[in-house]
Amino acid sequence: MGTLIKPTDYKALLDMRQTEQGIKLIKDFFQQNLSTELRLHRVTAPLFVLKGLGINDDLNGVERAVTFPIKDLGDACAEVVHSLAKWKRLTLAEQQVEPGYGIYTDMNAIRADEELDNIHSLYVDQWDWEAVITREQRTVEFLKDIVGRIYCAIRRTEYLVCESYPQIKPFLPEKIHFIHSEQLLQKYPGMTAKEREDTICRELGAVFVIGIGGQLSDGKPHDGRAPDYDDWSTVAEDGRKGLNGDILIWYPVLGRSLELSSMGIRVDREALLRQLKIAHQESREQLYFHQQLLSDRLPLSVGGGIGQSRLCMMLLHKAHIGEIQASIWSDEMRAECEQAGMPLI
Repeated sequence: MGTLIKPTDYKALLDMRQTEQGIKLIKDFFQQNLSTELRLHRVTAPLFVLKGLGINDDLNGVERAVTFPIKDLGDACAEVVHSLAKWKRLTLAEQQVEPGYGIYTDMNAIRADEELDNIHSLYVDQWDWEAVITREQRTVEFLKDIVGRIYCAIRRTEYLVCESYPQIKPFLPEKIHFIHSEQLLQKYPGMTAKEREDTICRELGAVFVIGIGGQLSDGKPHDGRAPDYDDWSTVAEDGRKGLNGDILIWYPVLGRSLELSSMGIRVDREALLRQLKIAHQESREQLYFHQQLLSDRLPLSVGGGIGQSRLCMMLLHKAHIGEIQASIWSDEMRAECEQAGMPLI
C-alpha cells in the first residue's frame, strides 16, 4: 500500500448524492469541450485486446496485464488494456481520419500492480484521445498549443462546477506554464523527479513538463515511458529532446502536485526504431502494431489520456480517488480513510 495522505481537518464539501451528480456534470461537460477544442469524434473502445500484437500499452514495461483465455478462440490469451495509446492510432488509420481531426473514447483499465494511495487505484478510467497531424506539426510549439486548449477546457469545467456548487471555490491559475524536464533538473538538482514536480507546481500552479522518457543529464529519465508511442527522443526546434509531457497542477487539498494528463506527439518510423534500440526492445519490431507503423500504414498523430476520476476528484475537492470511483481497497485503508473524513465508495 502506498503512503496515505490525511489532510488536517478535511471535510468533504459535497455529500454522496451531490458527489455523484457532480461527477456526471463534469464528465458530460468536459468531454464535450474536449471534443470541440480538438475536433474529436467519439468511438467505442475495447476493454481487452489479444496478447502478442503489440497493441496494449506497456507503461513502464514492468506492469503485468490482467490476462484470461478465450474459450471460443482455442484459449487464445487476451489481456485487459492498460491504456489505448496504440489502439487509437490503428483506429485513426481504419477510419481514414483527416489531419486536424481525431477521436476520443472512454477507456477503462485494470492496473493490478498499482500501489494504492490517495490518487492511485486498481481501476483506471480516462478519456483517451488521438488526432491526426501533419509532419510540419511535429513540433514543441504545436504540442504547447494542444496543451493550452486542453487546459482551457479544464478551467471552463472548473467554472461550471463552482457555479453549480458555491461551496467549491476555484483555485486553478489562468495559464499553464511550460518547462522541459532537463530544465527542471537543472533548476532543482538535489531533488527527486517527484520533488521537482511538487516544487515547480507549488510555485506556478499549473505546469506542463516536456520530454518525459528520455535520459537526462543525471543519467536517469524524469519518468518511464514505453518506447513505442510517445516521441521522447526527437530533438525539437528548441534543441531539446522530446515531443511529449505531463499536465500537472498544484492540488492544495493534498498539498502536492497532481498529474491530470500524460500526452504527446507520437513516434514516427525513425523515432520508433531509435527508441526501441535505446530500450533494447528491437524484437518488438516484428509485432503487428509496429509493422503497421514501420510500413507507413499509420498516420502521424498526437494523443494522450486524461484521468476521469482524477479530474473529478480535483474539481470536487476530494482527498481520495476512492471518494469518486468504486474500487477495491484494503480494510486498513478503508478504516483510515473513514477516520480521516474520507469515506470510500
